[in-house]
Amino acid sequence: MRARAPASAANLGPGFDALAVALDLWVEVEVKEHPHLEVVTSGHGSDLVADASHLAVRVASEVAGHARLSVRVHSDIPVGRGLGSSAALAVAAAAAAGAPDPMHWGYRVDGHPENAAASSLGGLVAATLAGGSLVARRLPLDAGLRAVLVVPDRPLPTAEARAVLPAAVPHGDAAFNLGHLAVLIAGLGDRSQLVPEAFDDRLHQGARTVLFPESVPLLAGLRAAGALGACWSGAGPSLLAVTEVDAAGTVAARARALLGETGVAGRVLTVGFARRGCTTSPQVG
Repeated sequence: MRARAPASAANLGPGFDALAVALDLWVEVEVKEHPHLEVVTSGHGSDLVADASHLAVRVASEVAGHARLSVRVHSDIPVGRGLGSSAALAVAAAAAAGAPDPMHWGYRVDGHPENAAASSLGGLVAATLAGGSLVARRLPLDAGLRAVLVVPDRPLPTAEARAVLPAAVPHGDAAFNLGHLAVLIAGLGDRSQLVPEAFDDRLHQGARTVLFPESVPLLAGLRAAGALGACWSGAGPSLLAVTEVDAAGTVAARARALLGETGVAGRVLTVGFARRGCTTSPQVG
């Protein structure tokens, strides 16, 4: 079986560990029976060790109950950049191996329900653990929105990004995020209601600035260039600018200039939001 799953941008500012959107960047995994383990990788992550320790192999072999598999992976999702590459890979590998609930595997491996939900369902999602079970719901997403991604060359491990977060936050900051999250969800569903301040956050982005101080002028520059809003993508270091379709080119051009001005090596991607999540198809040949 062959399966495809999209990347995701989580948090979106105030939606810490709860909100994510699927991006039109994909990982494809093919799994089939084979006399012995065979692993072939290409694209992003192809420099990782291609053996039984590979994430796709670990997931596929657990689902299948054995490792006599041929596992082929091609990914267009940058690794370690806050774009949900692990969750997308786990979801696709589980689906390709025949798992009835690939989203469960995405969460089990990645630990983030919102990334797993976005890669599984597509679109804009809210996800959490309720009663010990993963609950995910799709939310309205305006078709006139586009994503401009600023992807630094340097990775930022999620564990490192988590380590700088405070153990507790003031009640006022929690209330700030809840209010902004509600306004953000409304704006993403209807872009005429979207305001740049809806992406503001007091729970994680400020604390993580020490790991990527250039994010401050980059985010400000993206907004000044005409983005409807800008924020960290997941734990970073990638940044996400949400724009109207017609403004995406202008914002992307300014983003490239901002990389030069801030001395950050990286690239800028202009992508759509993936309306579909993980899909499967029979093997060819």
